[in-house]
Amino acid sequence: MECKKEENKKQCTCTYNCPKRGLCCECIREHREAGELPGCLFPPEVERTFDRSIKAFVNAYKDLID
Repeated sequence: MECKKEENKKQCTCTYNCPKRGLCCECIREHREAGELPGCLFPPEVERTFDRSIKAFVNAYKDLID
């Protein structure tokens, strides 16, 4: 499958200046190996903290869990 890097970059919500921007498969792999989640999964106000931890993700969305 061909990477759609330029298209991915247009939709990327991560504010960190990363060389993997638009290379979603590489971004996910790097964060997974670090026990984290990619910035695009966080709400904007949490993403800007650069805390990519699973704990930060759960805290960001805990009010949505029934």
